[in-house]
Amino acid sequence: MKADGPGQSPLLLMDVAVVLVEQEIEYAVVGAMAAAVHGSVRATLDADALIAVSIGKLAQLERVFRKAGFDTDLRRGDADDPIPALLALSDRHRNRVDLLAGLRGLDKQAFARSIDVPFAGSSVRVIGLEDFIAMKCFAGGPQDVADARYALRSATVPVNIDLVRRLARRFGRPAADVLEQLLGR
Repeated sequence: MKADGPGQSPLLLMDVAVVLVEQEIEYAVVGAMAAAVHGSVRATLDADALIAVSIGKLAQLERVFRKAGFDTDLRRGDADDPIPALLALSDRHRNRVDLLAGLRGLDKQAFARSIDVPFAGSSVRVIGLEDFIAMKCFAGGPQDVADARYALRSATVPVNIDLVRRLARRFGRPAADVLEQLLGR
């Protein structure tokens, strides 16, 4: 399903997901779209996904997306950036999808724990609940912490607290401390 106007980044994400699957690249939707899946609906103008690729592979992927008609902007993070690189994809309507090439501290099994979520007659892979909570604790901003709190409180499936703790510790002590505050400990 193609985006035919502005404000349709989730539809653009569907087109991006098709290319990622064709290229055999693991991905997981994160950010506001994942927050909506895990209970916290809020407005957003773009879509974000983590992908399991090296920076070199991301440069090759940029060429694939450009050839497929996407506008592309490849950005590399510096040594302190928790995201090594980002590929911003957009269309003529200014819809946007950001592909994050990894996240420092992310457990490699996060992609295996991702869930299929029906959307627009198809499905997308969304980061799993425990990984989502740990990532939000790592991001640590007020909205991120609110998203993590809401995901913990509104989960429709049991949250594996031991797993969330292990995942938060991978992101560092500050993320683990935020999680413990959310758990009331």
